[in-house]
Amino acid sequence: MDRTERILDLVALLLDAREPTSWAELREHFPSDYGGSDDAAERKFERDKAELVELGFPLTYVQGDDERRDGYIVDRDAYYLPEADLSKEELAVLYAAGSAALASGAFPGRDDLAHALRKIGFFAGESLPTPRVRMELGAVQEGQEKEVSARLEQLWDACATHKWVQLVYASPKHPSVTERRVDPYGLALRRGVWTLVGHCHLRGGLRAFQVHRIRELKVNTAKPRTADFEVPADFSLDAHVAYFPWQHRIHAMEEVVLRLSGALASRAAGLFPGAVLEPAEDGVVRARLPVTYLDGLIRFCLSLGADCRVESPEGARSRLRDMATRIVEKHAPEVGDKVSA
Repeated sequence: MDRTERILDLVALLLDAREPTSWAELREHFPSDYGGSDDAAERKFERDKAELVELGFPLTYVQGDDERRDGYIVDRDAYYLPEADLSKEELAVLYAAGSAALASGAFPGRDDLAHALRKIGFFAGESLPTPRVRMELGAVQEGQEKEVSARLEQLWDACATHKWVQLVYASPKHPSVTERRVDPYGLALRRGVWTLVGHCHLRGGLRAFQVHRIRELKVNTAKPRTADFEVPADFSLDAHVAYFPWQHRIHAMEEVVLRLSGALASRAAGLFPGAVLEPAEDGVVRARLPVTYLDGLIRFCLSLGADCRVESPEGARSRLRDMATRIVEKHAPEVGDKVSA
């Protein structure tokens, strides 16, 4: 029996056991593997136990008492996830989101995701409502799907096993590519764009990298069972990956106040989540929000039309006027143009 098969059989045996399994019983179940001298058998079992613990299998030894005997057990509360107990509507949303991720062409763990969707479809049966909207994720440019998908799989594994990666990155802030060693802490998908966050050894701190801008990628393959780094306990992906354009960490944070009127007033909470909303005059809402990328906010405001105005600070009002003026100039008819009937 090879080692992988022995490990799987060992897991199955321990999960099926209703009481602690003694070392003598384990040797009886695996006579060819844990046979031979006591020292050799114990050393082999110690290696198997270490691998099980490394894989997240909570195998422990309990000392017997009047109610149970000595032996090895699996802490089932630590091994099994609690039942999700989702409603029909929540299942439908989950299924639609998973289907959109699968259809995007670039998603790590595609095989696992497809398997999970098949299980949802099989067990939910006719009780799974048909989503009334179609969700699409992909911002991956045509022709990049295979490349981005392959890198996502590599990064996904590197994040899970805590192995550092070497990447060549084309930052929009620099004219040439840079080569960096990064400890990958996590991946996030925001508005169709995959972002890697990790400790950059070149810059000496946490940095975010858009996966479609990675030109080359290598994962450290040395000592595959040994982690190269630990993720800080206080690390949070949400603190480093922006949901909205004005949340990109490009400038120092400043507060911007917007005036929303007409149909936008009732949609203020959805348009600017997290903003402090204050009712102003009749039918008008004032929104205060922290901004670290002003141009991102101004472009979004311009797309909303005349019912969205910037009230303060003056720098933001001036920036909006400049951008609006450039748009008008760019689309103004040239002298001599004629409008045909």
